[in-house]
Amino acid sequence: MRAAAFFDLDRTVLRGASGPLVTGALVKAGLVPAASLRGQGLLYRFYDLVGETLPAMALARLAASASKGWAGEDVRQAGKAAAEELEQLVAPYVKGLLDRHRAEGRPVVLATTTPHDLVAPLAERLGFDDVIATRYASTEDGAYTGALEGEFVWATGKLAAVRRWASENDVDVSESWAYSDSIYDLPLLWAVANPRAVNPDPRLRAFATAARWPVIHLDAPPGVPQIVGVEPLDVVRVAARPLPAGLPSLSEGLFPYARFSFQHLERIPAEGPAIVVANHRSYFDPVVLGMAVLRAGRLPRFLGKKEVLDAPVLGALAKVAGTIRVDRGSGSDEPLRRAAQALDAGEVVVIMPQGTIPRGEAFFDPVLKGKTGAARLAAMTDAAVIPVGLWATELVWPRSERIPRVWNVLRPPRVIANVGEPVEGLDLGEGDAVADTERIMGAIVNLLPAEAKRKRPPTESEIKKAKPPT
Repeated sequence: MRAAAFFDLDRTVLRGASGPLVTGALVKAGLVPAASLRGQGLLYRFYDLVGETLPAMALARLAASASKGWAGEDVRQAGKAAAEELEQLVAPYVKGLLDRHRAEGRPVVLATTTPHDLVAPLAERLGFDDVIATRYASTEDGAYTGALEGEFVWATGKLAAVRRWASENDVDVSESWAYSDSIYDLPLLWAVANPRAVNPDPRLRAFATAARWPVIHLDAPPGVPQIVGVEPLDVVRVAARPLPAGLPSLSEGLFPYARFSFQHLERIPAEGPAIVVANHRSYFDPVVLGMAVLRAGRLPRFLGKKEVLDAPVLGALAKVAGTIRVDRGSGSDEPLRRAAQALDAGEVVVIMPQGTIPRGEAFFDPVLKGKTGAARLAAMTDAAVIPVGLWATELVWPRSERIPRVWNVLRPPRVIANVGEPVEGLDLGEGDAVADTERIMGAIVNLLPAEAKRKRPPTESEIKKAKPPT
């Protein structure tokens, strides 16, 4: 027998509750009065904070009797209308997770309390293999009778419905996966080999922690924690917003030993996937790049060396920010696959193609040489490649020094992040990754000051500053 993956709907596949959009579709179809919409905003905001409650589920159970006399076809049409809007609420990492389960031979099944006729159109749009949902009984002419057909698919009723489906589809529940946010799905989560608490309500979070079940969030990269839907970088993004009258942002205030000049941030897409690439001059580069992306209103997901992620304090901070681990020399494509999943989820992935800061005389070479990862990633995803030229970051933190020059607060150097237009002319073919990388690096060079493009012999003092500390 095979395993399957069962997914709850609200606060699991969706970032919030389906109720407001479903009710709105029923109102537009003339099946429920417009008065049904009053006060539901407050109700669902409470739901988003604490999850399911017994009174709310009791009302959901009674909804079947309220539907008596509805035409099933009208409800299905309302479900189709709601699906178009509900699809916009799907958590960004759901698609990649569904794809991985399918690739490993497991059917993916939506298991939800929401009535089948209302949720089946959304499940079809998302590519679920089947739907296990509450069904309303109907007469021969298709009118709802006000009764249920089978279980109310909730709590133990959901487990019973899943087990019946599994026996009919040659699936072993005990070897399967289950994803849910709700403590009331504990019977199903307990029955499978691979339970996953997704954006869990407070009670499920406590239980999952005690049981050592994985706690995940499908609207953020793996390993990124959230509290009430907010991850650490969301807080930093608010702090990075520019203040009026030219005042430094709260985040810039953390670095009084540097001044920042961000140019053409509007070229970073306001939404959707993007690969941000930049040159590498200093250990301070990730700070400047991260602040540029945050000030553009996006969350940066860096590709970071394992040495950084394994560091005691810095590594923990990098992980909660969603940094993708790169183990140089391993030859593994796993970092690119994870980066591609992030792009498929609409994220901004940040890469410094040089991989490391050039040493010694190489630091002053006007021709930048890069690795092919960014080009290969663009070929895998068709995401736009946005070049950024970084300048003067080495004045804040030279490669020859172990810490940034934090004492330089009276005359701090000004660092520049100049954002360019998307790189054009990329062939986006696996065999053309080298040529595409040359175009990407050339686009970065074009964003640098004129002095960066002139070849000159560096002084011995400059060469020494461009070497790692001894």
